[in-house]
Amino acid sequence: MSAIFSSDAPDDQLSALLQRQREAFQAAPMPSLDTRLSQLKKLRTLLANEQDALAEAVSQDFGNRSRDETLFAEILPSLQSLDHVCKHLRRWMKPSRRRLGLAFQPGSAQVFYQPLGVVGALVPWNYPIFLSIGPLLGALAAGNRVMLKMSEATPATSQLLKALLARTFPEEQVAVVLGEAEVGAAFSALPFDHLLFTGATSIARHILHAAADNLTPVTLELGGKSPAIVSSTVPLADAAERIAFGKTMNAGQTCVAPDYVLVPEARLQEFVSAYRAAVGRFYPQLKDNPDYTSIINPRQLARLNSYLEDAQAKGAQLLPLFDGAQDRRLPHTLLLDVSDDMQVMQEEIFGPLLPIIPYRQIEDAIRYINARPRPLALYYFGYEQAEQQRVVEQTHSGGVGINETLLHVAVCDLPFGGIGPSGMGHYHGHEGFLTFSKAKAVLRKPRYNATRVLYPPYGTALQKWLRKLLIR
Repeated sequence: MSAIFSSDAPDDQLSALLQRQREAFQAAPMPSLDTRLSQLKKLRTLLANEQDALAEAVSQDFGNRSRDETLFAEILPSLQSLDHVCKHLRRWMKPSRRRLGLAFQPGSAQVFYQPLGVVGALVPWNYPIFLSIGPLLGALAAGNRVMLKMSEATPATSQLLKALLARTFPEEQVAVVLGEAEVGAAFSALPFDHLLFTGATSIARHILHAAADNLTPVTLELGGKSPAIVSSTVPLADAAERIAFGKTMNAGQTCVAPDYVLVPEARLQEFVSAYRAAVGRFYPQLKDNPDYTSIINPRQLARLNSYLEDAQAKGAQLLPLFDGAQDRRLPHTLLLDVSDDMQVMQEEIFGPLLPIIPYRQIEDAIRYINARPRPLALYYFGYEQAEQQRVVEQTHSGGVGINETLLHVAVCDLPFGGIGPSGMGHYHGHEGFLTFSKAKAVLRKPRYNATRVLYPPYGTALQKWLRKLLIR
């Protein structure tokens, strides 16, 4: 059956696919370690062999994205994650022994990690390979069947990944669903055993409503306005270069990209100069630059331009770092004198626009961040460890980068997840295995029944036993 669903009746077709996966799972509810490793190794071989084709498809969808950028931002971390999971999966699958109190002796207690069943994942357009392979490998490692709904904004990548996965796995194990928004809505309403959504906070609210009808557990990987703090002592060339790397990657179309920068007011102009120089080194010109990623589509480009127009009309100073635009290559632009009533300060930017906000003392920067919704990432630039720790302890965010941007997401042994408006739940590494598993409590008792002392009718034997346990 094709996984490209017609818009008039996607519900029945999706339900039938889910039922086939569920029946296949029920026929083999506890895949062995060897089975899981075999699946993960097939997935790794697919990525390694088809990396060039996948990079070309991504560039086609964006209008332009560097092959190198796709390889190191999507393919490489996916391969590293697969290697990490394969190395540790045996230990993760092993039931963990737990302590058993005196009242429950003799016996034993353990936690048994059981696959959930069928996992659904809604994949966004900005990193279509990394953000489909991550949930897929985590769910497969935990022993599940998987259905992926790819974004309609990346048709070339989605079609290619569907064909590659169909060649590698039977549809009862891994299925790729394509289609427009109505298919995505029907997908989110399916009674999965777990649903993972990566995307905008506004859409996540609809996902939660749909999942609630089925009591489906949900992991949300969202975004928000991730701040970067520049300290009063850090060399500005260091901070500017690292922030520019995080903001220019994929033209800022990254959920953990720095959304705005807090800079000491006495260093603001110096930071602007250092940032401009860093971007200039990365991209000497905009025109025909193969390394500069395009905005994904005209709708997103119009959204970003509307942010610029709104900010300028309300008094912001715009500092484009390039002259003019080319196709959908939007010039990287700094914004000064921004205010909270501007759209660029109300919405996640998700593009190459960077507001710079002055602050006086570090407590002012912390207060500014804490007065706003909790972000998916927070970045601090400074080499004083006491202030680093202060920022970590006194702010909330999904993850933190100290003197770095973005790369914490690619560390295989770190959990990835938001907090509040930026998401709920975690995956990646061991946390991904746990998210897609049921940690089942198992209490084992021998033939000898010591619990009989608790049975009624109650008497002196129980009272003596209780006194021993309750009075220490």
